[in-house]
Amino acid sequence: MGKGRGGYGGFGGGMPNMKQIQQLQAKAMKMQKEMEEAQAALDTETVTASAGGGVVEVTVSGKKEVTAIKINPEAVDPEDVEMLEDLVMAAVNEALRKMEELSSARMSQITGGIGGAGGLF
Repeated sequence: MGKGRGGYGGFGGGMPNMKQIQQLQAKAMKMQKEMEEAQAALDTETVTASAGGGVVEVTVSGKKEVTAIKINPEAVDPEDVEMLEDLVMAAVNEALRKMEELSSARMSQITGGIGGAGGLF
């Protein structure tokens, strides 16, 4: 390998010194701690989504587990169980999508967006 400019991963043409490595390690450790704290906080969050104009409501925790399902009795038609199944599925998927958005937003606040599409991770 040549010793030309920029040959060592963007450290100004040379190898990083020990102080730079220690600073990077400290930043990485701080970011990891912040991400762990954010995940712990997210685990206590919930989001609710509905389908069918509110006939079916689903609540999902930050751990992405369904914690509640509410179905308006008027939506229960023994002749059309498939419609109710579709409404439940739509509400569950929407609640999971909302939680994923919340989780991504919280984590990108910490990482500055480096973990998103086209990011480092």
